[in-house]
This record gives sequence, structure tokens and C-alpha cells, in this order.
Amino acid sequence: MSESRLPTRLETSALMRACEAAGGFAMVLQKGEPDSGTIMIVIVDNQGLGTLYERMPQIDGSRKWTAVRHQSIDNKSEFNDYLERRSAQDRDMWIVELTIAEGERFVLNRN
Repeated sequence: MSESRLPTRLETSALMRACEAAGGFAMVLQKGEPDSGTIMIVIVDNQGLGTLYERMPQIDGSRKWTAVRHQSIDNKSEFNDYLERRSAQDRDMWIVELTIAEGERFVLNRN
């Protein structure tokens, strides 16, 4: 059984529009493959620190958004270095940044 999914360009566009409609700011840090690229989401809090979310495989075969990296106030560059390494490893990947209060609501309620 194949699972249908939205093309990545539409999913990222919808995510960004929802954030902006709620009064936030959204931008694409890396544009990847338009139909089947993976997505990573950076949510920036009111202190300017990011949390990186990625869909991770679950035991039942589904994929759940999971926080995989938190930016430290003591070492902000480590977070950015990680994003750069991931970008270099997967040029098809999209990285979207959302700057909004309680930004997790845009990730945790999505499949």
C-alpha cells in the first residue's frame, strides 16, 4: 500500500502561510526537491534560539515530528554548523524557519 503525500513545495508553502497568518515570520533557508524532498523545520523562539524538528520513523512505520536539536545560548554556532552539514549531505532537503511564539503548534499537530 503506498501512502500519498503532498508535494514538498505545497507542504512548505502551506506551513509558511499558516505561520504568517498567525502573525509570525517564515522563510526558506534551503529549497530542495519540489515534489519529494524531506523537510526540516527550525522554530525560533522569542530569545532568538532555534529548535530543529525532523520527521523521524516510528515503530509502526509512521513518521512523527521530533525535536532533534536545540540551539544553546552559549554556543549558537554549533546549531548553525549542524544545519550546514545536513544541507551539504542532502541537497534535496528543504529547511524552513518559523519565527513565532509557540511555534511548536505548527509542527506537533502535523503528520
